[in-house]
Amino acid sequence: MPVIEVRDLVKRYRKADRNAVDGVSFEVRQGEFFALLGPNGAGKTTTISILTTTLAPTSGRVLIGGADAILDSAAVRAQVGIIFQKPSIDLNLSGEENVRFHAILYGLYPYRPLYRMMPPEYRRQVSDLAGLLGLGRDIFKPVKKMSGGMTRKLEIIRGLMHRPRVLFLDEPTAGLDAASRRSLWDYLKEVRNASETTIFLTTHYLDEAEVADRICILDKGKVVKLGSPEELKAELLQEYLVIDARDRTRLRRELERRGLQFREAGPFQVLLDGHSAQDVIRSLDTELSVLRIHAPSLEDAYLKIVGGALE
Repeated sequence: MPVIEVRDLVKRYRKADRNAVDGVSFEVRQGEFFALLGPNGAGKTTTISILTTTLAPTSGRVLIGGADAILDSAAVRAQVGIIFQKPSIDLNLSGEENVRFHAILYGLYPYRPLYRMMPPEYRRQVSDLAGLLGLGRDIFKPVKKMSGGMTRKLEIIRGLMHRPRVLFLDEPTAGLDAASRRSLWDYLKEVRNASETTIFLTTHYLDEAEVADRICILDKGKVVKLGSPEELKAELLQEYLVIDARDRTRLRRELERRGLQFREAGPFQVLLDGHSAQDVIRSLDTELSVLRIHAPSLEDAYLKIVGGALE
């Protein structure tokens, strides 16, 4: 049974000339890593706002863990954790104090003024999550002394305290350097493996979406593609062999004579189309000076679908 079900979702803002979300439907399985992509204005933010109960749809239905996001928003909020693009951490508190007050507000634990006075279960949970996310004792630091990567990890710890079935990540690595981004995703993989938490991601970084189980691409409020990264690349793009030669005229004639599809964009790009690269190379008598295989990337597929950069 899917943990997220979206059916015919529509949202039109007042005075808008078109729907921001226009008949969107998809499902997300328990424990799945699901990425939502699309250019600026595609409807990503509106969709995730509806799924997290912060925005009401015009029509359609959303179920999270079987609970209706419109009719039973409290039950939905109890099942989800949300990491917003802009940090929502109190800089005047320590990391642990942010986590503690969040847990108390959720009704998970009774109020205690100090960490050492909290129930053993709370202290064990904080210690386990801080270890899992790589914060360790740094969780007791004042937030204002934490790096951007540490703050993001703290937000994830806070979001996991009530053991959500779904963790929504809205641009979670925005503003982080490459090393912090890589570290954060390594820890998120451990979180997912340890708890079977479903991860729902929106991101500008296509390399992050490449490791998702499935990707949903929105454009102008509609789902234009849905599938695994491998399925999207296989459906839209093919591998090609990049070759060149000193005698380009001879190479061109050979390629034409053998009925191989190619284009000249500097070096020759020869579409493999079921042929192995080795077979193509063996069939050519011309001495080659450039030789490599180009494997299509998710970015290649994305640009072919929406015809523009991810924003």
